[in-house]
Amino acid sequence: MATISTADFKNGIGLRIKDKVCTLVEFQHVKPGKGGAFVRYKTKDIKTGRVVEQTCNAGSKFESVQLFTKEMQYLYNDGADYIFMDNETYEQVSVPADFVGDNSKWLRENDTCQLLYAEDELMGVNPPMFIIAEVTETVPGAKGDTVQGAYKPATIDTGAVVQVPMYLNEGESIKIDTRTGEFVSRA
Repeated sequence: MATISTADFKNGIGLRIKDKVCTLVEFQHVKPGKGGAFVRYKTKDIKTGRVVEQTCNAGSKFESVQLFTKEMQYLYNDGADYIFMDNETYEQVSVPADFVGDNSKWLRENDTCQLLYAEDELMGVNPPMFIIAEVTETVPGAKGDTVQGAYKPATIDTGAVVQVPMYLNEGESIKIDTRTGEFVSRA
């Protein structure tokens, strides 16, 4: 068990706090005029995505966790699990569907994804940052539907529903930001 002091804090490092693996989002060393120095910091729980702000005394020790990502190719869904393949060793990894969660709506076969590990434990599955998808279902756009800021729901080929501009029709390819689920541009 490696420990790290508040003096060694860097944004993005992995910490284990109360048996939860977190990343350090930001921190600030505070030296008030009266009393001892302390550290104000924000951590993000990797599994839930919840951000918590806390304080501790300067020089406090925390358990350090090594975080790393591995690029893997999404192969298929067998109904219960999502199957990924390591591009270097060709080893296949099975990930339960409930673990992939909402990110499953952005996964397409043969896409390269990033699997986040904390030491040897799988912590999360991140789809590609941007995907190109085809609009499979939406209400038809009428002539003159070019007003800025007007959006309508559209179903894409992965099954996800995104908000697209009024002028787009079925069969068109669009670029989507998977972090926010927003339309970026035509493809």
